[in-house]
Amino acid sequence: MQKTNDTITIQPGARLRGRVILPGDKSISQRALLFAALAKGETRITGLSDAADVRSMASCLRRLGVAIDTRGRTTWVAGNGLHGLRAPANELDCGNSGTAMRLLAGVLAGQPFVSMLTGDKSLSRRPMTRIITPLQQMGAKIEAADKGTAPLHIHGGRLHGIRYTLPVASAQVKSAVLLAGLFAEGETTVIEPVPTRDHTEIMLSWLGADFTKNGTHLTIRPSALTARPITVPGDFSAAAFFIVAGLLCEGSEIVMPGLGINPTRSAMLGVLAKSGAAILQDEPVDRNGELTATLTVRHGPLRAFELDGEQIPLLIDELPVLAVLATQAHGTTRIRGAAELRVKESDRIAVVVNNLRAMGAEVEEFPDGMEIPGPQRLRGAHIDAFDDHRIAMAFAIAGLVAAGETTIHGAGSAAVSFPEFFPTLKKLREDG
Repeated sequence: MQKTNDTITIQPGARLRGRVILPGDKSISQRALLFAALAKGETRITGLSDAADVRSMASCLRRLGVAIDTRGRTTWVAGNGLHGLRAPANELDCGNSGTAMRLLAGVLAGQPFVSMLTGDKSLSRRPMTRIITPLQQMGAKIEAADKGTAPLHIHGGRLHGIRYTLPVASAQVKSAVLLAGLFAEGETTVIEPVPTRDHTEIMLSWLGADFTKNGTHLTIRPSALTARPITVPGDFSAAAFFIVAGLLCEGSEIVMPGLGINPTRSAMLGVLAKSGAAILQDEPVDRNGELTATLTVRHGPLRAFELDGEQIPLLIDELPVLAVLATQAHGTTRIRGAAELRVKESDRIAVVVNNLRAMGAEVEEFPDGMEIPGPQRLRGAHIDAFDDHRIAMAFAIAGLVAAGETTIHGAGSAAVSFPEFFPTLKKLREDG
């Protein structure tokens, strides 16, 4: 594996063996920082991710007057309480993090000051109307660019509770509305069309919010948060790439301890079990409401799978690497109902389809997904990651089972969620 500036070349024929210590879960890490900032007292966070998205959240919170101190694997956050944030002197740059922008918008809507949320070129193309609409219904004053994108100018003030049905299943939109509900008069209820990631609900309960959940109906009332220690589990979405690599590369065995297996995040395991994957899991351990376990993944034959409907929101980050896996599975894999992939860091449907075709794969593209027969022989190619971390990592795995070398342009984007991805992959190859 050779690196030149932002380009990585992957050689085929790998056998991967060893233990992978995964970074802290990116989604939970960002929530841990934000919720700790809003809590009363000092919060100790263990295992916080060092991903670029998490650093963006920390930077925004510091600009809002929150003291954050990291020493080794422990981060201390001196909570300001719900009403202790201060007006930022400059814009709040969320980098590439949609989680930071959407969740902070919910909090800032209820603050007695004006703020502006910005992001990089990729984030500035992503839709923000989906959070602006419910927040405006709560009384928020938010101005966006012409297409409903960042930058967001937020004139914080008094909010009132609403009952809001999400038109699109989204954990980020749900979280933004629930966080705004902490500052609103009366109660706020969010109704999900299908269940989405529940890290926000778990953390609200852990820190003592007046929050109730009845199926897909989530209700919050104004209430204080109280600091408690938080342990961040290993990131399942980061593990997904090594899970697929272990399954596809002959002779491989990869062990991943301390991995978060929250059912709303690890739906991929159910898909792979039905496909015949050789994955062992030890007894789960509860860490501040989040389940963790050790997974052991071994190479083995796989069957094709079909994904649609309620499964998609729980698999949205894993779909690019599952598409890579589908090229090596026996049968025809169909992924539908995944139009949300088109408004991620890149148009992930188009990018995955085009890159797989560049590697010689047969793929049919749909507006909301794709169809992939298998197994197919991939060939090495030049791959454009389009500055999308999950595309860069997914096609690094594809390169392991291709004939000839694969060059990934924009590979540095992996640092958005997994800064040590390529060094970890190299170590597994060396130990194999």
